[in-house]
Amino acid sequence: CVTGPWCVLKGYSLRLEITRKHHCLLLSQAFWCLLCLLVGTLDVVLDSSARVAPYRILYQAPDSLVYWTIACGCSRKEITEHWEWLEQNLLQTLSIFENENDINTFVRGKIQGIIAEYNKINGIKEDDDTEKFKEAIVKFHKLFGMPEEEKLVNYYSCSYWKGKVPRQGWVYLSINHLCFYSFLMGREAKLVIRWVDITQLEKNATLLFPDMIKVSTRSSEHFFSVFLNISETFKLMEQLANIAMRQLLDNEGFEQDRSLPKLKKKSPKKVSALKRDLDARAKSERYRALFRLPKDEKLDGHTDCTLWTPFNKMHILGQMFVSTNYICFTSKEENLCSLIIPLREVTIVEKADSSSVLPSPLSISTKNRMTFLFANLKDRDFLVQRISDFLQQTTSKIYLDKNISGSCISSDDEAKEFLKEQAWKIHFAEYGQGVCMYRTEKTRDLVLKGIPESMRGELWLLFSGAINEMTTHPGYYEDLVEKSMGKYNLATEEIERDLHRSLPEHPAFQNEMGIAALRRVLTAYAFRNPNIGYCQAMNIVTSVLLLYAKEEEAFWLLVALCERMLPDYYNTRVVGALVDQGVFEELARDYIPQLYDCMQDLGVISTISLSWFLTLFLSVMPFESAVVVVDCFFCEGIKVIFQLALAVLEANVDKLLNCKDDGEAMTVLGRYLDSVTNKDSTLPPIPHLHSLLSDDVEPYPEVDIFRLIRSSYEKFGSIRADLIEQMRFKQRLKVIQTLEDTTKRNVVRTIVTETSFTIDELEELYALFKAEHLTSCYWGGNSNATERHDPSLPYLEQYRIDFEQFKGMFALLFPWACGTHSDTLAARLFRLLDENGDLLINFREFVSGLSAACHGDLTEKLKLLYKMHGQFIELCKTMYNMFSEDPNEQDLYHATAAVTSLLLEIGEVGKLFSMHHSERAVPEEGAPSVPPGTAQGVPGQPCGQDWAITFEQFLASLLTEPALVRYFDKPVSMMARITNAKNIRMRGKPITSASDYEISTMSG
Repeated sequence: CVTGPWCVLKGYSLRLEITRKHHCLLLSQAFWCLLCLLVGTLDVVLDSSARVAPYRILYQAPDSLVYWTIACGCSRKEITEHWEWLEQNLLQTLSIFENENDINTFVRGKIQGIIAEYNKINGIKEDDDTEKFKEAIVKFHKLFGMPEEEKLVNYYSCSYWKGKVPRQGWVYLSINHLCFYSFLMGREAKLVIRWVDITQLEKNATLLFPDMIKVSTRSSEHFFSVFLNISETFKLMEQLANIAMRQLLDNEGFEQDRSLPKLKKKSPKKVSALKRDLDARAKSERYRALFRLPKDEKLDGHTDCTLWTPFNKMHILGQMFVSTNYICFTSKEENLCSLIIPLREVTIVEKADSSSVLPSPLSISTKNRMTFLFANLKDRDFLVQRISDFLQQTTSKIYLDKNISGSCISSDDEAKEFLKEQAWKIHFAEYGQGVCMYRTEKTRDLVLKGIPESMRGELWLLFSGAINEMTTHPGYYEDLVEKSMGKYNLATEEIERDLHRSLPEHPAFQNEMGIAALRRVLTAYAFRNPNIGYCQAMNIVTSVLLLYAKEEEAFWLLVALCERMLPDYYNTRVVGALVDQGVFEELARDYIPQLYDCMQDLGVISTISLSWFLTLFLSVMPFESAVVVVDCFFCEGIKVIFQLALAVLEANVDKLLNCKDDGEAMTVLGRYLDSVTNKDSTLPPIPHLHSLLSDDVEPYPEVDIFRLIRSSYEKFGSIRADLIEQMRFKQRLKVIQTLEDTTKRNVVRTIVTETSFTIDELEELYALFKAEHLTSCYWGGNSNATERHDPSLPYLEQYRIDFEQFKGMFALLFPWACGTHSDTLAARLFRLLDENGDLLINFREFVSGLSAACHGDLTEKLKLLYKMHGQFIELCKTMYNMFSEDPNEQDLYHATAAVTSLLLEIGEVGKLFSMHHSERAVPEEGAPSVPPGTAQGVPGQPCGQDWAITFEQFLASLLTEPALVRYFDKPVSMMARITNAKNIRMRGKPITSASDYEISTMSG
């Protein structure tokens, strides 16, 4: 049928043509009218965000209640053209078919073929998004005024709570925005929140609504409920908020992964390509974290299976994971067994014979003569094909895993060390050796008892996963060292300053050989990762790594630490450590509640987390004890550090409760940590910071490091890695937004005395300026986003915008922006403010121009206008265009004409006067001029010398016209302009009245 207020009979005609061979009953015109109305009504009822096209041609298959949209149009003429095409190209052909299924298939195929041909001709690439999702994309862009560059990820039906009243509608989650839309009973409501403005994201439960999502910004709180799948929605919100925080942290935008496999057409799960991309990223992140794999490894898939474990002769139930370079396994029962098989180590993959005892078995053999037997694989043939494909892509490397042999120690004093080595050798014989070894709870127990000195470096490489990156990047470290040699920057200066502060008490760093190795490793890493460069504490950790590993091995261990195991710990703002500080506070509140309030009052937690966590206790504990902590950390990850920190607090509860200030509390903890000993160590005692502190207090009783670690596992071992990640997300939002607020305050405090703006105005302008920069990062711009944001610069210069961005802000904020001449005026001001000529302006430069135009006195405003123009004609043209939308337009035009005439006369007199002198007078720098023989000049050209006016002449002439004086002297409401700019930026159009939207559109 053709929906719309006209010609229902044409819809009937289509129906009749399709079904005439089946002698269907003809429906009356009145019924068709009712049916068309019903279709449109149901669309609106079922989808509150629907906007039904005024005219549509619908196809209904016989005996079906489902309508399929053939065409739609916004006008009668457009839909008529569609109908005529159908009559000529489709309806006549239907008579050759004998049954309704053939007709149905032909109609659908014909329309889809037309769409495909159109896409091919117009260069439109096919994607995986379903038709329904494509409709949602169109609605999203139209409803919220978003450009095509803003990608919708998914949308969900939900209720938004405004006070005590729910609004049923749809929440749209895009890469950069959370949007809500509702249209019920003729009333429309919209909400737009940028992810970068969100300070808190929580999934709450109340008596009325067990599932509710709370979204907080700096200025408001928003509540959503009645989700069909709240877990999926909340996880996606978390992921998008994390992407936004990453953008704030290091200017890293979102790039869609185009390498994902195409969605099968018959796939029952209809999700967008972007949603699939984000789901795949989340799975890959969990996979990499679980098996300590390189950060660019992508999970291809996983499946349930069993693994035959020869050490206990059992088939263990678990999951196999396959990625581009690895096959991994983990048992369903936690810590029972895990396995990592790099494909570079694989020699044979073969299908074994199936049996009732061992269905669908798969055998994988490696270079070190280990064979792994998997079974109960659901789709074995497909799995073998995927592994084979990846094996073909795997190139052979020059490195091989080393055998960990240990040393021959026979001294009685080192008997414990010898016994440890023997225990590890027995373990290797039973569970395998190298990267492909079976990793079990027994492996962890051996680590907790301490790794032998001779095996420590190589086991660190193994457990951290650094061995994989080193093996697959032969020669990388040597190249970095060569490229960085002789190069100097801020990072290398800081490295040089700290070299001799890195374990100065250790003999290895009391000579140039050790210092030189440390310099090379730190400098190479600074060049590998300039976003981090160098941070204090890296020198302490790296010096310990060098004691147990070769230079290249220490480098890759540092890579694993900085980029995977301690994310964001060592950037310029130590964000990762601050995040874990917040996590530690939460854990202390949950596990040691009697101490938490006291610690908060003393402010101890913030102090200890930075020193304990940043250096893995190496700076606060005797060296021989601290390396045991590092052993456990490389094996178990960050949970070890949290557990140990809680155990230290718990052991000192009574003393800490009696402390009167933070200094006393830190002394208690310092003395305790200094007393932690490792009696198994074969190392000579190394003086430690706290042991050098002299006081009259009696020494603290010795604390055995192994007993302390065991205690931490017994009391706090329930802390899981996934729980830590959830807590980290919550704290990351808080920490990064707090840092952003601090930066904003520093900027405002620095610049407030230089301008006429209030503190509130400056804070809002900074937020707009930064938002403009961030918007260009994800919606495109003429210059590279990373070039415009340099965290190493002073706060006022960190964010910079190019001309395209400035042009948009000029139109929204500057009082002189109006008419077609606005862009030209913006270009003139941009060139004036861009003092260093790099085609970028920073916040200070931007504010100086805006302050003069808005809050300067009459002389300042006119001086700015005068400097922006190189030629007199252009200055006059600007003044004529400035008044095009002013209520007093005619008076201002007359006044401008009078001033122009007066200035021309002054200029001519000046020219005649100068002709009587042997030397021509040089006009004032920047003075507008008229080149001889020309009626207009080019913006930005140097001033001519034949004819010029000075600023004083321009000012005196303008002061003779009261209308112009009133225009330039009138006050400007900056906050009103800022509010309007926010609305336009978020909506694509200004909000005309407060009643247009029931939900506030401002976010943060």
